[in-house]
Formats: sequence, C-alpha cells, structure tokens
Amino acid sequence: MSELKTIAVARSADGVARVTMSRAEVFNAFDETMIAELGSAFDALAADDAVRAIVLAGAGKAFSAGADLQWMQRASQASFEWNLEDARRFAGMLDRIANCPKPTIARVQGVALGGGVGLVCACDFAVAADNARFAVSEAKFGILPAVIGPYVINAVGKRHAKRLALTAAQIPAPEALAIGLVHAVVAPDALDEAVDGLLAQLGQNGPRALGEIKQLFAQLAEGPVTPQVRELTAQTIARVRGTDEAREGFAAFLAKRPAAWIRS
Repeated sequence: MSELKTIAVARSADGVARVTMSRAEVFNAFDETMIAELGSAFDALAADDAVRAIVLAGAGKAFSAGADLQWMQRASQASFEWNLEDARRFAGMLDRIANCPKPTIARVQGVALGGGVGLVCACDFAVAADNARFAVSEAKFGILPAVIGPYVINAVGKRHAKRLALTAAQIPAPEALAIGLVHAVVAPDALDEAVDGLLAQLGQNGPRALGEIKQLFAQLAEGPVTPQVRELTAQTIARVRGTDEAREGFAAFLAKRPAAWIRS
C-alpha cells in the first residue's frame, strides 16, 4: 500500500487490523483522498489471510464528522458527471467495508455525523462511548443521505432511518443502542476493552466460517423462506461441511482441544 495521507493501518500478531481515520483536526471528516484510501485499505485487508478482523476508528475526539464541507462545496459547483463519478467512488468504498469477508467493528467516540453514521452502519458491529452522539445530518445542508441510506435502513429499519434523515437530529448513544444503530455502549475509558472483548469472541470462531456467514447473510432478507432460499442454504452448508476448516472444527471439539485457528 502506498504512503497514506488520511488514514493509518496497523496489523497485530493476533490477526487484528486497525484502520484509523487520521484527520483529527477536522474531526475525521472525509474527502476524496480519504474515501480512496479507505477503499484501498479494505481491499488489501480483505485479501490478507493473516487478518482475522478489522477495527475502524477515528483519531482524536471524534469518530467522523462525515463529509468534509470543502469537498461538498466543490461538489455543489461541479457538473452532474463529476458528481456522479464522485458519488460512485463513495458508494464503492462503503460497499468494500460492508462486504469485507472479515468481521468489522466500528469504535465510536465523540460524534458520528452524516457519512460517519454510514461508516458505522456499514460495519458488522459498532461499539460506542456513552457520550457519543449520532446524526444523519445531510438535510441541514440541503442534500440527502442517499449513498448511506441503504446501510442506515439495514441497521435500524426504514421507520427509524426516515426519522433520523428527516429530522437530522442528534441522538445520544443510549438511544442509538435502543434502535440498533450500535451494539454496545460503554464508558469512554472502557471502549478499547469492549472492542477487545468482541475481538476475543470472534477469534474463537473459524475465520472462513465467519466469511461464509457474511456472504450468505448478505443474500438473505427478512420474509418468507422460499424454495430458492432453502436451496441456497442447503447448497451452502453442504459445501462448507466438506472444508478443511470444518473438519478441524469437529475434530477439535471431539478431542476437547482448541481448534487450530484459536490463538492464545
């Protein structure tokens, strides 16, 4: 990966990669450069077999204030064609996070605003400090949360998502927990401990199985279990049962020993 200007990426021996947005002076607001670097980073980490899970964080006092306003001002003065390509790049970055085969955790402190909420919702898990605040704030600037909209809806449901988008109101971490925007709320000084606890749980499970879960669940929607869905799930489990990881998992359980993927 070439020299990074807006993010930092660190890998640890236990298979955890930490991607940190590093524009603390603007509360980690993202622009074209950060969007490109986040997309490239998640591509690289997705392809790295040594990486078992990814933590997305923000440096300084905030997780992310969303779109850099100077970037948005440039967009408001640009052509439709420029805006379309720019929006496609943003959409592609969120897709790389959401469809990363590795479990992803958003570590949220301070504020997550606008596109920052989109980043939270694109991750599999979100752990927030109890003083964090969230707002889908685009309407305040005369625009709308279009690209992040599907991820917000998937996280909290359509009715909560519409309320957040239409009011642009900030909500506190406990309310974000109640509507499913985040999965855990802890004291600020316990944030890293909570993230590490979740990483420890993930580390007990087969890494390829976790990727299979993400891939399968991305194809499933709430509603009737159709013949096509039944066939998809049967085909998937039949294939995965025959993998080396599955054989190791069953052998380890029967032998009452840790599976090979569990690191001390």
